[in-house]
Amino acid sequence: MAGHSKWANIKHRKAAQDKKRAKVWTRIIKEITMAARDHGPDIDANPALRLAIQNGKGANLPKETIERAIKKGSGAEAANLQRYTYEGYGPHGIAIFLDTTTENINRTVANIRSIFSKNNGSLGTNGSLSFIFDTKGVFTIAQERIATTEPEMLELELIEGGADEVEKEGDIIIVYTSFEDFGAMQSKLAQLGIEATSSEIQQIPKTTTTLDVEQALEVLKIIDKFEEDDDIQAVYHNMELTDELLAQLEKE
Repeated sequence: MAGHSKWANIKHRKAAQDKKRAKVWTRIIKEITMAARDHGPDIDANPALRLAIQNGKGANLPKETIERAIKKGSGAEAANLQRYTYEGYGPHGIAIFLDTTTENINRTVANIRSIFSKNNGSLGTNGSLSFIFDTKGVFTIAQERIATTEPEMLELELIEGGADEVEKEGDIIIVYTSFEDFGAMQSKLAQLGIEATSSEIQQIPKTTTTLDVEQALEVLKIIDKFEEDDDIQAVYHNMELTDELLAQLEKE
C-alpha cells in the first residue's frame, strides 16, 4: 500500500503538467458523460454523476466542460461508450491492470496488445490477477479542505465511516476503504463537510515487487505508454516505488 500512495503523490505533483492534466480531464469527461447517460442528467437524483462532477471540480475541470459532458451523455455518441478491463504482465513480471472506456473495442484491444508486445509484456485473461489486486475505494483529500485541527479525532471519524487505512502524503490525505464501504465513506465525508479532491474505485496490490532502478524504469515506460492512450482510464501495477526510484524520477 505504501508504494501505491507514493505513486498517487507522484501523480498528484505531475498533475501540474499540461499533458497529464489533459489526460485526467479526458478520463473525467468520460465518467461524467457515462454517468449522465446511464442514470440521467439530474445531479440531485444521480449519485454517480455527482461523484464524477466532484472529481472534475477537484481536477479543476472548467464548468462549461462539465456542462457539455452532461449534455453529451444524452446524445447518440455516448451510447457507444463501454467500460472494459484488461490484465497482463509487464517487464520483469510486474502485474498490470487496465481500466478502459471506449466506443471501439477492436481498436482498444489492438492498442493494448501492441503496447504489451512492444515493451516485453503480455496480455493475459480477465481474472488472472485477482489474487494480486484488491478492489478498494480510494479518497484523496487536500489537507487545506479539512477544518478540524485534531488529526486523531478525524481518523476515528474516518474509521467509523469505513476506512481501512488512512495515510498522509505531504499535503494530501489518502483514505482507503473496502469496495463495499465506498458509499458509506462518501456519506461520512459529506457529514464531516469534507469534499474529496477525488473519490475512485481502484485496484490496489496486496503485495508489491521490488526492482532495481533500471528495471523499474522499464516498467514505468510501459505504464507511460498505457497512460498516453485515450481509451485507458487508469493503470494499476504492483511494483514497489522505492526511495531510489522516486529520487531518480525527481531528477527528470
